[in-house]
Amino acid sequence: MLERSLPAAFKRVRVHDLRHTFGRRLRAVGVSLEDRQDLLGHKSGRMTTHYSAAEVGNLLAAVNRIANSRESPAGTVLRIVG
Repeated sequence: MLERSLPAAFKRVRVHDLRHTFGRRLRAVGVSLEDRQDLLGHKSGRMTTHYSAAEVGNLLAAVNRIANSRESPAGTVLRIVG
């Protein structure tokens, strides 16, 4: 009965999709690997990493922090302009 009232896009959502979303959101707000592992119910950190992959924007921001640091001897590898 409930399924008939859902929009078509929601009918395709799987529990697996929700786990990925939850894992990615946990990582995006800085939850540690160990805590994400517990919250997702994984025994292996490798599986937790699979469910909570890094966002490209976060990776670029991390690289830019190095580029903008006066303490780092490293050159700029990648830089976001704007």
